[in-house]
Amino acid sequence: QVQLVESGGGLVQPGGSLRLSCAASGIIFSLYTKGWYRQAPGKPRELVAQITSGGNTNYAASVKGRFTISRDNAKNTVYLQMNSLEPEDTAIYYCNVRHVVLDVTYWGQGTQVTVSS
Repeated sequence: QVQLVESGGGLVQPGGSLRLSCAASGIIFSLYTKGWYRQAPGKPRELVAQITSGGNTNYAASVKGRFTISRDNAKNTVYLQMNSLEPEDTAIYYCNVRHVVLDVTYWGQGTQVTVSS
């Protein structure tokens, strides 16, 4: 059974930092593309950052230069380091893993990030 468990969300002031973690089990983690998505109230879910099995990364324009995605295949964990947080970053953040060849995708349960003074 595949499980993705996110942690690290919370309340932070504008300009602050948070690091999200997503621990995976039940898959060969290194073979999957890993991503972080977010969904704010009343808005569609959007891609925030992604890292391929080969280590290539891409970011949404709104977070480039502030957020960093990384992974530790030995720990089956993907991270999202978020710096210089803005109120517009407030959303539920979801971890996602996708096997490109098998065309399967799994989602975490989400973790709330709130940026407010």
